[in-house]
Amino acid sequence: MAHLDFPYRFDARGRTAGTDEADHIRDLIEQVLFTHPGERVMRPDFGSGLLQLVFAPNSEVLAATTQVLVQSSLQRWLSEWIVVESVQVEAVESTLRVTVQYVIRRTGTRVAGTFVQGGGA
Repeated sequence: MAHLDFPYRFDARGRTAGTDEADHIRDLIEQVLFTHPGERVMRPDFGSGLLQLVFAPNSEVLAATTQVLVQSSLQRWLSEWIVVESVQVEAVESTLRVTVQYVIRRTGTRVAGTFVQGGGA
């Protein structure tokens, strides 16, 4: 089954670009992680609020809170698609790196994806 690619773009034939299920799920995770709640008009509670924590002082408590925030957001918005096994969050200067280990429900495929936002992509 083909899915729309994110971000929206055209392929070499001038048509809407498509992607496979695994890449589509990765795109969905990225959208949940890096969307601010309130950013989407019709879904004001969509997103994780993760980017608000980038410049907060690093501590073990903040790291644990961030991991819980990310995991709960992914479970809330994508539980139909994936089972989240683990989340690791790293904030270095203005770069945020999130590694999510998850299982695609439909296929049972285990995937580890790293998502980067900020200056050092």
